[in-house]
Amino acid sequence: MKKHIIIAGVPRSGKSTLSQKISNDYGYQHISMDSIIAGIEKTFPETGINSDADSDLWENIQYISSKMALFINAMIDSGEYNECGYGMVIDIFQLLPQHYIQYIDASVCDICYLGTSEVTPEERYMLLKQHDTPKDYTYYKSEEESQKDCMDIVIISKKMRHLCSAYNLPYFDTSYDREQTFEYILETYM
Repeated sequence: MKKHIIIAGVPRSGKSTLSQKISNDYGYQHISMDSIIAGIEKTFPETGINSDADSDLWENIQYISSKMALFINAMIDSGEYNECGYGMVIDIFQLLPQHYIQYIDASVCDICYLGTSEVTPEERYMLLKQHDTPKDYTYYKSEEESQKDCMDIVIISKKMRHLCSAYNLPYFDTSYDREQTFEYILETYM
């Protein structure tokens, strides 16, 4: 078990759920990068980090990933958790395998990717609607917005699965049997 763990992957793939479980069961400090990225977007617009940018989605993810990998590395290098018996479990959407490999010390930080690459966009939408609650940001989106998002999520999942294979990093599809997948991840990596 490494000092720090990153749970990366597409929205609504179970990153926060798995990270909270790791935090509760193993004592890691859970850090959700969504709120940090939102703070950076609002406070430091000069960084160019904007998750809602009108640019090409994949190019935007690549840009944000390159910046957030450096940010996460700085968090790990800060030594904040050196004296503690626990570390961080970080959940993040915009962290691509190549930036993890390039910027983050794998000797102290494990990573696994979650995605939904084994379904069609229509199946992804049905899964979304099946599990959507008022606590989820997707609950308040229109049907048209949600369907487009699901199409993007499937495409991005497939790209992430391919990159994980290329960089020999673990990728898990959470479209179905999510709880069993989480159990396997916990048994294998914790």
